[in-house]
Amino acid sequence: MLQRYWGFSAFRPLQERVVRSLLQGRDTCVVMPTGGGKSLCYQLPALVSEKTAIVISPLIALMQDQAAQLAQMGIPAAFLNSTLAGEQQSEIARKARSGEYRLLYLSPERLARADTVSWLQQVPIAFFAIDEAHCISEWGHDFRPDYRLLSRLRANFPNCPIAAFTASATKQVRHDILHQLQLRKPDKYIASFHRPNLRYLVKECKGDEQMHLLAAGLKFYHGSNVIVYSPTIARVDETVDFLEEQGIAAIGYHGKMEAEERRINQERWMSDEVRVLVGTIAFGLGINKAAVRAVIHLSLPKSIEQYYQEAGRAGRDGDSADCVLLWQKKDAGLLAYFIDQIGDAAEKERAWQRYHTIRDFVDAKSCRHHQICKHFGETPKWSSCNACDVCGKTPDWMTTPVAPKTKRSKSSFERSSFPHTASSLAIPLEGIDPELREYLRQWRRDVAREEKIAAFIVMHDTSLDEICRRQPSTLADLRSITGFGERKTEAYGPRLLEALRQFGDGARPSIDESPKTKPARETIQLLAEGRSFEEIAAIRGRQLSTIVGMVATLIESGQLEFQPAWVDQEKQPIIRAACDRLGVQWLKPLKEALPAGITFDEIRLIVAQIRRLQGTSGSGDSSLRSA
Repeated sequence: MLQRYWGFSAFRPLQERVVRSLLQGRDTCVVMPTGGGKSLCYQLPALVSEKTAIVISPLIALMQDQAAQLAQMGIPAAFLNSTLAGEQQSEIARKARSGEYRLLYLSPERLARADTVSWLQQVPIAFFAIDEAHCISEWGHDFRPDYRLLSRLRANFPNCPIAAFTASATKQVRHDILHQLQLRKPDKYIASFHRPNLRYLVKECKGDEQMHLLAAGLKFYHGSNVIVYSPTIARVDETVDFLEEQGIAAIGYHGKMEAEERRINQERWMSDEVRVLVGTIAFGLGINKAAVRAVIHLSLPKSIEQYYQEAGRAGRDGDSADCVLLWQKKDAGLLAYFIDQIGDAAEKERAWQRYHTIRDFVDAKSCRHHQICKHFGETPKWSSCNACDVCGKTPDWMTTPVAPKTKRSKSSFERSSFPHTASSLAIPLEGIDPELREYLRQWRRDVAREEKIAAFIVMHDTSLDEICRRQPSTLADLRSITGFGERKTEAYGPRLLEALRQFGDGARPSIDESPKTKPARETIQLLAEGRSFEEIAAIRGRQLSTIVGMVATLIESGQLEFQPAWVDQEKQPIIRAACDRLGVQWLKPLKEALPAGITFDEIRLIVAQIRRLQGTSGSGDSSLRSA
């Protein structure tokens, strides 16, 4: 079945043992790193059992993608969540009672409903699989109260095996998972937390150094898939605009986007249409993309577990990848500020413990890999990894000195650009023609759009690269490619072989030559047309504060004249008086000193004009609008 449905000739480490435990009806706890193949561990036994595995997942997008991927493989699967119309939900519930599905995905909130429990008691259940199981523990980095309700599973379904899966759980969290889910003599499978193909690189940044290094890093990873994690929604938009000004194509992902826009942006990145995605931590859970060459964090994560999980989205194909943490002292202050807002004393204490652990991680001059393994209760036999900034060589792009800031520094929109286009070819891999690789990526994008599914469902990156190396010419050849089971070969084989034939006859990937207006120029043009900040934000798909921040930067650099109409006439003298008294280096003290009705955006615009007139420039704190 492994070969027939998944197109794999062998299991990954631990997978076969987990599958056997579930087929034997045993409770199971599995800790396996991101990309280790957890989903197959419950999908395969569900298929073999001929009953229904109930998978509890916290993310709607993950449910939808996995159900679509299974259906495409010929495995009956479905999901139940709020995106479905009432009649669709009723139909799925009816089919589940009849045992028509091998896997059914539910959210923990759905499972908490009494009507869900009574309905599930009529479904022929093979076992329950709890994904992201660390969410059940208060000691976990991503505790979710709804997960606590899963402790009722044992009472409501006493004869059903329960399997818990997570990528990031300390010893304490693992014990809590076993206790909360009341697992009975569970089989425990804990993979090593050491990811030897990853290189951990940590650097404390000062002033404008962070954005300079980000641009330099993305030039270094040019043509590769990169995730950039930003601490706030506003910073996501600002970073995307900054990168586009540098000539680096990037797209954003955050919780305030419309669901459809998030879906489109994620798919554009997944299908390699745009290589760089800037997102909040809302992005990434369940992302099934193996060939990510770098994950770059622009702030201090709140815990080692969070960092390990997010950074671990790099290099899931087993090839070398970088995990870069560019943090600033103010990140620590912001984390401390939010911890102080926690009302529950025990929760606050746990947050402080996580804070001190992540500070120790970035401050310590000892092997990063060793620190991570020890945090999760694993004691490596080695002390040096040669794959982190402490044990090995830091790449040149991280050590190149940043030009010192002059009294009249240029804005980020005037700095040197790095050529990069959305259609640029990937970095050449051994034995792979980069033009063929890009041609097949475009073919995959076209098929995905036509079928309205994610590109990775059509074909994983690892399968695509193997096809490029081996260039199969028959369906029999294609069936020997990893990831091409019978159903996938039948569905895509003829078209894929035709695409390879056309490439052999001279077809090449198309290049988008259409000119793109850079964000600053577009904003200036829209202001010249008389558009308001709110209208510009809507037109450009940005937060209002992002537009105001860009306008303020353009004022400071002399590219735009301050317009008195932008700030209420009665507020202007009040703001200017506070600036005279406190100075214009920092925005936060000004906000605290001014009446509550005066916004950060209004302060920022007045400060930009004063700095321009004085020929000075503020520090990085000007981005703190709501901390």
